[in-house]
Amino acid sequence: MRTHQLRCLGPHGFHRVTYYEWGDAENPRVVVCAHGLTRNGRDFDILARALAPQFRVVCPDVAGRGLSQWLAHKQDYGYLVYLADMAAVVARTGADQVDWIGTSMGGLIGMMLAAQPETPIRRLLLNDVGPFIPRAALERLAQYVGKAPSFATLHELEQYLRIVMAPFGALTDEQWHHFATHSYCRNDDGSLSLSYDPEIAQAFAGPLQDVVLWPVWDAIRCPTLVVRGKESDLLLRETAEEMTRRGPKAQLVEFDGIGHAPALMAEDQVTIVREFLESP
Repeated sequence: MRTHQLRCLGPHGFHRVTYYEWGDAENPRVVVCAHGLTRNGRDFDILARALAPQFRVVCPDVAGRGLSQWLAHKQDYGYLVYLADMAAVVARTGADQVDWIGTSMGGLIGMMLAAQPETPIRRLLLNDVGPFIPRAALERLAQYVGKAPSFATLHELEQYLRIVMAPFGALTDEQWHHFATHSYCRNDDGSLSLSYDPEIAQAFAGPLQDVVLWPVWDAIRCPTLVVRGKESDLLLRETAEEMTRRGPKAQLVEFDGIGHAPALMAEDQVTIVREFLESP
């Protein structure tokens, strides 16, 4: 794995975006993996390692998360900045086309990029997200996003993640430890906090409403796979089924015993991803 940074331009100047790269740096077959709302690019370590023999895999930290810079103007946290940043990451790869794997927020970014004219997105994999997000799911996320808890030890932080990320499914102790190891920053007093800017929660300010993006979905033309946890409250079953009938008419794969969202760490999940990327 190699770690890189680039400077991206937002409404109030430049900010640094970090991304992690796996595989042959000269491989023209590029896959970009984009994480969820409070997560970071290291979530994809297991998947990226599995794909690296065939692909060059790029896993960015979206602004305000992981090792990417926190934005000075908190109102800039939003999809206009995220789309511009990820377009810069794609351009940095030098590839004319890339495949996109997006979990939750990362999937919404991928949808919006794929819907644009002359998009560089060749294939799109959406992990437990779609063009309709019910208000109830947003209200659940708002209960913990931006609360900025602190922890005395890494073990305490891991136990917290096991609770708030329980819908990810039955992960191994090693996988939970991986999440914890790459999910914290150390405070001046020696305590630990989660490695994202609590101000990203501004997106949840005010009354929450259903998110409706069907016009975006209907503009997508590339081959698309939707991965869904069968117990997901964010990507409803009826939404996923409608996604197979309109727009790019996606393939749909569901996993038992998982909510929002599949971690893409289990062997069967990794196999589904690989087969989709390698399909003609």
